[in-house]
Amino acid sequence: MEDVLEIEGKTIDEAIQKACDTFHVPREKLTIEILSEGSTGLLGILGAKTARIRARILSIDIGPETPAKEGPPASVPYDEEAAITAKAFVEGMLVRIGVDFPVTVEPDGEDALIVNIHGDGGGLLIGKGGHTLDAIQYLTNKVLNKNGSSRRRIFLDTENYRQKREEGLKALAEKLGEKAKRTKKPVTVNPMAAHERRIVHMTLQNDEDLVTHSRGEGPFRKIIIVPRKGGKTKV
Repeated sequence: MEDVLEIEGKTIDEAIQKACDTFHVPREKLTIEILSEGSTGLLGILGAKTARIRARILSIDIGPETPAKEGPPASVPYDEEAAITAKAFVEGMLVRIGVDFPVTVEPDGEDALIVNIHGDGGGLLIGKGGHTLDAIQYLTNKVLNKNGSSRRRIFLDTENYRQKREEGLKALAEKLGEKAKRTKKPVTVNPMAAHERRIVHMTLQNDEDLVTHSRGEGPFRKIIIVPRKGGKTKV
């Protein structure tokens, strides 16, 4: 089966349901891009256009569960060498930036490491919307896995920013979801990183009165929260 499919339906909801049936996964495991919202045309017949979407299974960069496989899952044992490499790289980055903050590393499961930078009370390393922290995290992952032999994921944090950001995104999603239901109009969320979009999707996935779509490309990709017509209809 292809990783990405373009699917048509009479409505966006119908096209999404077809995507779920095709990939054999629930809605929250898919990222949806709306290509055409469709229209009923004159008298519901003349000039009618189908809705069209592009669907793909959520990729590993936003942390989905992987499909179940027979037998025990493969794991990558935690080793001190990976932790030392990650710590040294982040410390080197801090020196070049001109700050001297302590860095600690701890395992997160068997295949991930959490690198914590302590003392950044002013948010220097976070940047607007966490962009600076995300950039350093991206580079650290590239360095640690550059030879392809290690697939450990690095999660960079400072002053518990990640948890605070997640809580803020959940609150934002709920607030905008209520606005969409109250006004009965779609609400667009500002562009954000893939892992943050997933938090919004997951926060609203069980709300039977709403459906969330992704639209756009790259750093301009955003979420649209749409009130369901009639409500209480799951995708």
